[in-house]
Amino acid sequence: MSRPRRVYVTISIVVVFAGLSVAAAAQRGFRRFRERELEISNVPYNGQFTFVRVNYKTAPGGYWYQGLPAWSHGFPLAEQNLMRILNEISDLGPRTEEINSLRLDDPELFKYPVAYIIEVGWWEMADSEAAGLRDYLHKGGFLIVDDFKVAGFSGGFAGMGGGGWDTFEQNIRRALPDVRFFEMSPSDPIFHCFFEINRLDVIPQAYNVGRPIFRGVYEDNDPSKRLQIIINYNTDVSQFWEWSGRGLRPVDDTNEAYKLGVNYIMYGMTH
Repeated sequence: MSRPRRVYVTISIVVVFAGLSVAAAAQRGFRRFRERELEISNVPYNGQFTFVRVNYKTAPGGYWYQGLPAWSHGFPLAEQNLMRILNEISDLGPRTEEINSLRLDDPELFKYPVAYIIEVGWWEMADSEAAGLRDYLHKGGFLIVDDFKVAGFSGGFAGMGGGGWDTFEQNIRRALPDVRFFEMSPSDPIFHCFFEINRLDVIPQAYNVGRPIFRGVYEDNDPSKRLQIIINYNTDVSQFWEWSGRGLRPVDDTNEAYKLGVNYIMYGMTH
C-alpha cells in the first residue's frame, strides 16, 4: 500500500517543479527576445474577401512575446484557420492563405469592409490613424477588437498587459469624441446573423481570468443603427482559432470561438 503512495508523491513533486520551471523560463523568455518587426507582404485587392489585420506602433514594453509587436500575435495563422472554416460553411469564398495587414491611415483599407485589431492596450495611435479610423467607420467599415485584457495582465504574467481599457478608450475617443460604449447582450443581431449564439457566457477563456466582456459602438450612438465596432474585452477569442490545429484547447470551446468569428465577418459583410 505504501509503494503506490510514494509513486504518487514523486509524480506530484515532479509536476510541481516542472510547472515552476516552465513559468520561470517563460518569464525570462518573454524579456530576453530582441525587438523585431514583422515583414508584411500584402496581396493586391481583387474583389475577393481578404481578411485584414490592423498594424500599429506598439508602445514600449509591448514586444514581450518573442520580441514581436503586440499587434502581430498569432498572425497570420489565426486568420487563416478562421478563413478555412468560413470557406467550408459559407459561399463567401474568402482567401484562405493570404492575410493582409494595413495601418488605419492607409487608403487601401477602404477596399476592405472588415478590419481586425488586437492587443489594443499597447496601441499608440497617430493623428492620421485616428482620422483614418473615423473615415473608415463612417464609410461603412466594421472593426473587430480582440485579445484585449485589463491593464497589467497578459497570459498570467503581471505587468505585460499594456494600458488596458483606458488606453483603448482614449484612442477611440480621438477618432469618435462623443463615442458611447454599449454592453452587448445575446439578443443583439450580430449574434444571430449566421450561427444562433444565445448565451455569451459559453464563450471560453483562453488564459484570462474572470469573464469575457462584449461591448459595442453604434453609428450615431444609436443601438438601433449599424454596429461599427465589436469589442472582445478581457478575452482572446482568436487564440482558439490559432491553436485549433494543435490540440491545445477543447474542441467544444474552439467551436464556440469559431461561431463568434464567423458571425462577426458575416455581420460586417451584410451591414
